[in-house]
Amino acid sequence: MKQHDASDSKLHLVFGGRVKDPRGLEFEDSSALDIVGIFPDYKTAEKAWRAHAQRTVDDAEMKYLVVHLHELLEPEV
Repeated sequence: MKQHDASDSKLHLVFGGRVKDPRGLEFEDSSALDIVGIFPDYKTAEKAWRAHAQRTVDDAEMKYLVVHLHELLEPEV
């Protein structure tokens, strides 16, 4: 996994939802995903992810993720 620092000003998506298995990434209902937002840098996205993940820490089937959109948009960079 890449390390990101505060100067990383690339787009990141934060979302979450109920997963079928807490060890996996298969969501029960993709239409019910909680789209937290798109953030301009990793630091901001991580802060949003942490806040949402912390609210659901006691529910093993709820999972929030940070997706590095810039890696999907520019995979060679």
